[in-house]
Amino acid sequence: MADIAKRFSENPILSPKDLIPSSAGLEIECLLNPGVFTFDGKIWLLIRVAERPQQKEGVISFPILKEHGIEILAIDESDPYLNDSDPRMISYKGADYLTTLSHLRLVCSDDGLHFYQPEGYPLLQGESEDEAFGIEDCRVSLIGDTYYLTFTAVSEHGVGVGMRTTKDWKTFQSYGMIIPPHNKDCAIFEERINGKFYALHRPSSVALGGNYIWLAESPDGIHWGKHRCIIKTRPNRWDSARVGAGAAPIKTAGGWLEIYHGANEKQQYCLGAFLMALDDPSKVLARTEEPIMVPTADYELHGFFGEVVFTNGHIVNGDELTIYYGAADEFVCGAKFSVKEILGALVFYH
Repeated sequence: MADIAKRFSENPILSPKDLIPSSAGLEIECLLNPGVFTFDGKIWLLIRVAERPQQKEGVISFPILKEHGIEILAIDESDPYLNDSDPRMISYKGADYLTTLSHLRLVCSDDGLHFYQPEGYPLLQGESEDEAFGIEDCRVSLIGDTYYLTFTAVSEHGVGVGMRTTKDWKTFQSYGMIIPPHNKDCAIFEERINGKFYALHRPSSVALGGNYIWLAESPDGIHWGKHRCIIKTRPNRWDSARVGAGAAPIKTAGGWLEIYHGANEKQQYCLGAFLMALDDPSKVLARTEEPIMVPTADYELHGFFGEVVFTNGHIVNGDELTIYYGAADEFVCGAKFSVKEILGALVFYH
């Protein structure tokens, strides 16, 4: 299956070895799915950095955030109560844990290709009980002079949407969990529509229903309601198992263009697109039949969790769309697209 992505020849542009662990005793296992924005004349990535202790033979160890700091738990691999079949998560004595602890880290670039970690900017880490297993996959939306950060907050309570805001990237206002478990993939539109804030999000259903993209409204960007399901999975297709929003939708003359991820039953992740009406984004006008990006490069096929391309950040410059994405749940990469070409690939509903 071909795609229309023009990948950076320099990919991966960031690998785990390129950054320093947040604290002694930990090592960076993966870099994933950056939020993207412009600030102070530069392009910035807010990368999810997943860390864990160096693994010793016969033992699985993983970090959890506690009030006093990071605590390391260790379990013998031969323990009959341990289920470690998924490299991302383990189950032990009826409880689920992540194998890594994620925080968000800022890097910036003058050219959008070569990134470095600037001094004087904090790491964004979990701050509460609901973020004890880490914060992940941040989307960044700029509305007025305020950046809205929506991210996945993970704990034993479940997976929900947390939010913080900032104007200077050094001081932050926290709003806790704005959408409770189980929910993730929240992207806020970068302008109000008829005076309201809008956001895409993805509830997770374990039985009735499915992993679909929903739309929500808010009077203030904090309190959300009027939730409506707008995009569903499609049987026997590349997006048959789950779908989720990427970054904030892109405003075009024909509607709000959203880049989204879809996965099939084999957990192969691709990217597609859909279009919403400008005056009422609950009306979906069109959707791509085929993916616009498929994991085909070696760094997308092989890594911590292979056959994955996943984005929640991009930069728009006229017709040029630069998507920064996570590859194989381990590397940060970039690719360029034509907005016009993506719009041309949409199939409109009748």
